[in-house]
Amino acid sequence: MAVDLRTYVFLDSLQLQNASFIATVSKGYYPIGMQACCIIEIAPGIEINRLTDIALKATNVTPGLQIVERAYGLLEVHSDSQGDARMAGEAVLRELGMTEESRLKPRVMTSQLIKNISDHHAQLINKVRHGNMVLRGDTLYVLEVEPAGYAYFAANEAEKTADVNIIEVVGFGAFGRVYIAGAEAEVIEARKVVETRLADLTGRTIAATASRI
Repeated sequence: MAVDLRTYVFLDSLQLQNASFIATVSKGYYPIGMQACCIIEIAPGIEINRLTDIALKATNVTPGLQIVERAYGLLEVHSDSQGDARMAGEAVLRELGMTEESRLKPRVMTSQLIKNISDHHAQLINKVRHGNMVLRGDTLYVLEVEPAGYAYFAANEAEKTADVNIIEVVGFGAFGRVYIAGAEAEVIEARKVVETRLADLTGRTIAATASRI
């Protein structure tokens, strides 16, 4: 079966909030802060089962996320060793006959900045979040990215860059979403760096079928 490599990204050091967020939604084995991880997203989703088997048998990594949808599948594996996390990803690439450049280049679909958020708006978001809470007066940054798996990369880069709170990360499905909140200057800095680093990632260009907001 032909497999499309949508997301392929290596995180050399999971930041504390991002690691804890993944653990909150994980049905696998929880990552901890400062571990390395590799995130792979493919289509069709069912093939992620076979690729998980290859990654786990290639080297000493632990799976945190395996999401199998009809359209897309996502795998996150992590390790104390950066080398092991890299080797697991490389084993998957070899199986697919691909390189890192075979992935899709991320595309920002939505980039919203909401300043001085109100109480009731914050409460609505907090009802469905899995991470920290957004509070009245915070600045909220909402990122929508395609493919979805790059949402975890974006959240990690934001946390590396600025003193922000990770509110929600959705890294599977047609589009990924990241909600980040905090002081205005910190959130603006995180937004700038995240979108620059997403733009710096290489890969195949997605056809421009939707406009950026």
